[in-house]
Amino acid sequence: MTLTEQARPDGGRMSPPPRLDIALGQASDRGRKDINQDFHGACLPVEPPLSAKGTVVALADGISSSAVSHIASQTAVAGFLEDYYCTPDAWSVRKSAQRVLAATNAWLHSQTRQGEYRHDADRGYVCTFSALIIKSATAYLFHVGDARIYRLRGDDLEQLTRDHRVRVSADASYLARALGAGPQLEIDYLALPLERGDLFMLATDGVHEYIDAPAFRRLISDHGSDLNAAAKCIIEQALALGSDDNLTVQLLRIDDLPAPTVLEHSRQLTELPPAPLLESRAVFDGYSIERELHASSRSHVYLATDNESGERVALKVPSIDQRQDMAALEHLMLEEWVARRLHSPHVVRAAPARQRRYLYTANEFIEGQTLNQWMLDNPLPELQRVRDIIDQIAKGLRGFHRLDMLHQDLRPQNIMIDRAGTVKIIDFGSVQVAGIDEMDGGAQHPVPGTVQYAAPEYFLGLGGSPRSDLFSLGVIAYQMLTGRLPYGTDVAKASTRAAQLRLGYRSALQYRQDLPVWLDEVLKKAIHPDPNKRYAALSEFTFDLREPGGARLARQRPSLLERNPVAVWQSVALLLSVALLLALFHIAGN
Repeated sequence: MTLTEQARPDGGRMSPPPRLDIALGQASDRGRKDINQDFHGACLPVEPPLSAKGTVVALADGISSSAVSHIASQTAVAGFLEDYYCTPDAWSVRKSAQRVLAATNAWLHSQTRQGEYRHDADRGYVCTFSALIIKSATAYLFHVGDARIYRLRGDDLEQLTRDHRVRVSADASYLARALGAGPQLEIDYLALPLERGDLFMLATDGVHEYIDAPAFRRLISDHGSDLNAAAKCIIEQALALGSDDNLTVQLLRIDDLPAPTVLEHSRQLTELPPAPLLESRAVFDGYSIERELHASSRSHVYLATDNESGERVALKVPSIDQRQDMAALEHLMLEEWVARRLHSPHVVRAAPARQRRYLYTANEFIEGQTLNQWMLDNPLPELQRVRDIIDQIAKGLRGFHRLDMLHQDLRPQNIMIDRAGTVKIIDFGSVQVAGIDEMDGGAQHPVPGTVQYAAPEYFLGLGGSPRSDLFSLGVIAYQMLTGRLPYGTDVAKASTRAAQLRLGYRSALQYRQDLPVWLDEVLKKAIHPDPNKRYAALSEFTFDLREPGGARLARQRPSLLERNPVAVWQSVALLLSVALLLALFHIAGN
């Protein structure tokens, strides 16, 4: 990395301040295997992410018993490198990395549970994972599995991680811990101070099981500053010594460290104070405040202009009541991470990352109106326009669901329509991210979101699913067409299964006789009180909103036995009674 000199006021030159400067070398080979199930990567950012988040190297090793393990390895490394840099600057390195890995673990585990090997984790989406983050003058290690991280300081090569492998005999062993192996992840963490000249090595078991410490030191020393050549030579040596596995090596050397002032600034990023309430025309953290857009008991949202780029943004700051609530502040930061992970034209995007002095979120400002206002302006909308809006909302929701996230507060006030007609989901205050524990240790929580649109299962104290978001979308579709809620306020009162079975669906045809009969069946299925009887996917719902699917549903209307079993059996009993009387009369006549 090249340092930029600074000019002195007197026209002379001064030495550039020290900063983090590293050298990196990497190599990987499938060896004697048919495919390479290892995956590795690194990110060496420039400022401001360099000071805010640091440099990251990571590798993952698939397990040979799984045909999809290479997908797990690639997902783990690529996802970590992307999602880690999306986490808020207010989070520590440890919190950022552990939350990213928890979410990745949950996603991998869910893919195995949904696949053909759901009862055999050794054939599912499982891999080892090791990562090294260099931030300021500290190294942070995260590790699960049997790859290894070493530190070479002078002539001392030290193994910094422990192998999560259990050996049952000289020839048999198994992984005790791995990414994606279970719903919960236990990952090793270590933080170490750095010194100039420290060299770190990450290596998979196809390498470290065949080369000892003296050989590692010699091979690295023989290639001097060319770390790529050293990594390649280490792999060649392991192959020559009989390695029959995939082989991956990453070498990272610390050539310079930042000054203490930079280190102090880096630490301050994890201790940001909550942003204050703002006023129009105020200049705040590089933004010019225009006006307040929204205020609630949780937060205040302001329209602002980025003084550097000229872009208009929406700033969300915690309310006075939330400033001392650590759980609320943590969730505000979680909202920012969610926004940075999502890449959909139908979800509000986060504003460009920048260094901050306060805790708040910044998202793009959408010039338009909420869906709630649109509904007031269009009390009897055309069916095609409703389909178009619902389809765009569904596309936005799929962005959440692909990352194992639930929005949980889908309602007309949280949906924007811009001047071009593009529909975008906003407000991530109730979003649930799979794999991340609740901040208060798993205590009972109130129903997420707004009760008029919340799925019935939440009122039973159960967790949500993508079908819960689909329920909310179905309620919105029904309300757009009729101006009413399908169950009124009865869903919030039904806190038992028996009460939910008694919920009576109000046909949309009562309010709009111009709607097709089949459309009512589509809406009814989307908002069924039982999540197992709703559509299995958002795409099925949006497809059936169009006549071919809806007409099929109407033709498949449940039989009379399914709709009213009591009446059917009463009729059968009556017919049997009549038949019995006729038989008795016939016998008496003879």
